[in-house]
Amino acid sequence: MKEIEILIEVKSTKEEALNVLSHFESKGVKETLDVYFNDPLRNDLQPGENNRLLNSFRLRQKAGKNYLAYKVDHFDGEEWSHSDEYETGVADLDVMIAVIEKLGLVEMVRIDNFKHTFITPDYEIVLEDVKDLGLFMEVEKLAQVSDEEVLSAKEEIRTFLKTLNIDFGEEQNAGKPELMLRKNKK
Repeated sequence: MKEIEILIEVKSTKEEALNVLSHFESKGVKETLDVYFNDPLRNDLQPGENNRLLNSFRLRQKAGKNYLAYKVDHFDGEEWSHSDEYETGVADLDVMIAVIEKLGLVEMVRIDNFKHTFITPDYEIVLEDVKDLGLFMEVEKLAQVSDEEVLSAKEEIRTFLKTLNIDFGEEQNAGKPELMLRKNKK
């Protein structure tokens, strides 16, 4: 599935942002653990320059359920455009980690966060309080978008973000695993 989304740093307090988002339909709060792996034998599953990930392999634990995902990121020049994500459920996180490690992959980074999820007719809005990283908002377009419509869909999300009364920092041209890798490198 093609993911069209924007990740942006939130400068407002969590309470201020939640107050603004309370006008949308809430889907609740879930603690999420993402464990990303790299493959020492495959360049496409290793961080590149500035810890850029072109492909990523992830295990996720969310609301008592576990998921395995492989993501392929697409770029327009240096700007992240969108991802193709392939995700499926798995029964046991610890067993899956053992299988992955037996296959020679190495844990690269863990992202532990609380996700406050809201829905509009057009978007999924997630306010993410990421341990050791900060407060972010991810807005994802719900409708399927053709390759030709990706850039206009991202502009539509940016326009939507401007309508919110939230103080934002920089739009992130990277995902949370890349941001965590960069932080840990410092």
